[in-house]
Amino acid sequence: MTHMLNAAADLMKWTRSSAAKRAACLVAAAYALKTLYPIISRRLKQSGHRKRKEAAYPTAENREILHCTETTCKNSSPGVNADFFKQLLELRKILFPKLVTTETGWLCLHSVALISRTFLSIYVAGLDGKIVKSIVEKKPRTFIIKLIKWLMIAIPATFVNSAIRYLECKLALAFRTRLVGHAYETYFTNQTYYKVINMDGRLANPDQSLTEDIMMFSQSVAHLYSNLTKPILDVILTSYTLIQTATSRGASPIGPTLLAGLVVYATAKVLKACSPKFGKLVAEEAHRKGYLRYVHSRIIANVEEIAFYRGHKVEMKQLQKSYKALADQMNLILSKRLWYIMIEQFLMKYVWSSSGLIMVAVPIITATGFADGGNDIYA
Repeated sequence: MTHMLNAAADLMKWTRSSAAKRAACLVAAAYALKTLYPIISRRLKQSGHRKRKEAAYPTAENREILHCTETTCKNSSPGVNADFFKQLLELRKILFPKLVTTETGWLCLHSVALISRTFLSIYVAGLDGKIVKSIVEKKPRTFIIKLIKWLMIAIPATFVNSAIRYLECKLALAFRTRLVGHAYETYFTNQTYYKVINMDGRLANPDQSLTEDIMMFSQSVAHLYSNLTKPILDVILTSYTLIQTATSRGASPIGPTLLAGLVVYATAKVLKACSPKFGKLVAEEAHRKGYLRYVHSRIIANVEEIAFYRGHKVEMKQLQKSYKALADQMNLILSKRLWYIMIEQFLMKYVWSSSGLIMVAVPIITATGFADGGNDIYA
């Protein structure tokens, strides 16, 4: 091994320690690739095999727990696809029956708060740079003034952050009010409440759907809007600023733009390939929660018969079985989420950060106008 390191150092004009570090990195990378590739490949094959098996015939356990018909069990799993957007458009007619509504007002206020936070973040970032500049230049008076501005801007910034959370909850509550009103009206029309319980077995726990499911859906829709609006605006503003700066300094923004597009595309492909069917898993968890609640309500409704026939042991076993099924499903989601979050964090935090550093460094290194403007780096 020593002779190989010496030969590599002489050939590439490296020092012996540098060659040893590179060799160690290569060995670590090869070992990681050898270890992770079989695991990822096996998980992808198992996911595809399980999907084909469940599509062919649902398991007896699922049929017992979900109380669904064969037609319902064979429906496609939840996901962001054409059916999802079609259903969302249909729900939009319920959430926003008219152009001018209370929900529209909350949505506009929420959008204004999100946009305000973006521009406040940009201003605070610029102020941070000026504070660092005053420290480097040893200007205590300027440093104190900038620090006072930084503390003063913190008051509206913290208020905007709190207002975003408040408006998101108000928007979710408004959505829930609309959906609950529509669901109650449909539930009590033409004796639907009676048909659902006694004549139609597709929905075993309507109370779960009318309460918790609607609440979770409303919160998810409001949170989804908040999570999409601000990042898209941030990406547009950041990209525009970087392109303008690079162009004004004589650098070409084509390379960093292509790199950003390539990294985003590759990340999406990898996450899509490695991602478990979280929509289907969460839907299954919600069904099992509903069935556990249904078993509890059935005991309350038939408490006299259970006590008379001394059937408490049977009912207790049924409760334990239902809870065990729910706990197993939650453990399955947690175990799948562990590895997926690790891959997601590695790609979106470290790979994206390194790509961002390359995108910023390439225009600065290749540009012709940064040499005489070096002092602007802290501005």
